[in-house]
Amino acid sequence: MNPETSLGAEERLSARLRTLYESWGYKPWKPSRFEEYELYMRNKRFLTDERILTFTDTDGKLMALRPDVTLSFVKNAREEDLPLRVSYMESVFRAPRGGDGFREILQTGIESVGGGGTWPGCEALLLAAKSLRIIREDGWQLDVSDMGIIGDVLAGEMLEKDDRSRILSAIRGKNPHDLKEVCASTGISEKAAGLLLSLAGISGQLPAALQELSNLPLPETCREKTEALMEISEAADALRLSHISLDFSVVNDMSYYNGLIFQGFVRGVPRAVLSGGRYDPLLARMGKRGQAVGFAVYLDQAVQAVGIHRSERETFRIPTRGRRAAEIALDMERVAESGRLAAAEEAEA
Repeated sequence: MNPETSLGAEERLSARLRTLYESWGYKPWKPSRFEEYELYMRNKRFLTDERILTFTDTDGKLMALRPDVTLSFVKNAREEDLPLRVSYMESVFRAPRGGDGFREILQTGIESVGGGGTWPGCEALLLAAKSLRIIREDGWQLDVSDMGIIGDVLAGEMLEKDDRSRILSAIRGKNPHDLKEVCASTGISEKAAGLLLSLAGISGQLPAALQELSNLPLPETCREKTEALMEISEAADALRLSHISLDFSVVNDMSYYNGLIFQGFVRGVPRAVLSGGRYDPLLARMGKRGQAVGFAVYLDQAVQAVGIHRSERETFRIPTRGRRAAEIALDMERVAESGRLAAAEEAEA
């Protein structure tokens, strides 16, 4: 097994990320590995896969090994403890996309519930960007969207839930022809259809893309959301986080997500290594107040980038034959501190 994709590599990366989250005030959280099956059945649309690993408890109650951290966190967050900001390193149990057999997948991330204003979403997005930079400093990208803006454009349109899903699917596909056809078939207004096409066409680095967004005749209810995106852009610039793009093809279920959503990518890994967003409707469904936002880093994907990155760095061989251990140790330390990879080998100096 490649040591860079081992569980040890995942845990080392997670430790670096959790140090970041704790330095921003997020408290470590340790949940149970299982919940009542009913929790996941009530919220199937929130899950990436409806297949769930179940077992019967000693009292006859049907239980499930946790397929998702967020649902468990929101269920167990006590009203009197809000606002609450936590970080975690936890396993989820899922069948891989397009595959059979359940896997234990290690994740790390943050959850923030019960806050208000624009800061919680901004903070989560900044930490997501900083997480990607830790995973691979020389090649990362965070794609950001806002389900609230899409929701405001569709407000007042007579749409069935399936129609909304079809529209979001067409936006996700980045195909203007398909989106036009779907909008026509659902009967939404020409104004709403035109705005959706314009939004779907926006994709680029945050400052320039926000300029495009500001030129659209969006509903007045979008003003606060676009101003929040501008604040995020300013904050990202202040922290020199320059690889953040606005991309409205990043969409998710509107019955759970109502604001910022984002996905993170790193060079050399074909899938997203991070995803998150604002999920106030889920919080409300569980009878709790305030905002809710969070993200997860998929450590099994992320360590692939760590391995690729390290393989591209220069490896400096340290000869050991006929040398004292203290001398070898000092050479190893010097090379490691220079940013290169040190490798001791049985060879003459």
